[in-house]
Amino acid sequence: MFREMRRKNQALTPEECLGVLHRGTSGVLAVQGDGDYPYAVPLSYVCDGGGRRILFHCARAGHKLDAILAHDKASFCVVDRDQVVSGEFTTYFRSVIVFGRARVLEDEAQRRGALELLGRRYSPGDEAALAAEIDAQLAHTCLVELTVEHMTGKEARELARARDKAKAQE
Repeated sequence: MFREMRRKNQALTPEECLGVLHRGTSGVLAVQGDGDYPYAVPLSYVCDGGGRRILFHCARAGHKLDAILAHDKASFCVVDRDQVVSGEFTTYFRSVIVFGRARVLEDEAQRRGALELLGRRYSPGDEAALAAEIDAQLAHTCLVELTVEHMTGKEARELARARDKAKAQE
C-alpha cells in the first residue's frame, strides 16, 4: 500500500526516524481539505507510544478539524535538518514522514493524558502550573491522535555517506 523509497541508501532506520520525531518541535500535518485540495498546516506535537502515535491539539472548530472528521487519512512531516550548502548547489536535509489515521480523542482521561504529554514537552518542570492550565483548557481544547501506520525517513546523500563511513570505521 505504501511506496518503497527509491533511494534506499538514503533511508533512515526506524530508530533514526524516531529520533527525528522526538527531537522535532513542530511538523506539518497534511489532510484532504475543502474541494479535495490538500491542506497542510504546521503544528506542535508530541510523539508517544514508542512512535506509534502523534498527538496534537487544535480548536474545537476549523479547517483542520473539519478535514480530519471528513477523511481520517493524513500524513505528518518533520524536518530535522535543512542546511543550505550553496557551493554544492544543494541542501543537507533529514526528514521523516508519517502516514496514518487521525481521530479526535473523546475520552476525558485520554484527552487529559494527551495534554499532559504536550505540556511536559513544551513547558517542563512546573507540574502544579501544568495541572492548573489543563484544568482551565481541557473543556475548550480538541485533542487529536494520529495513529502511525507507516513511517519513512530520508537524508541527503552527503549525510548518508558520512553515516556509512562512520559505521565502517567502528
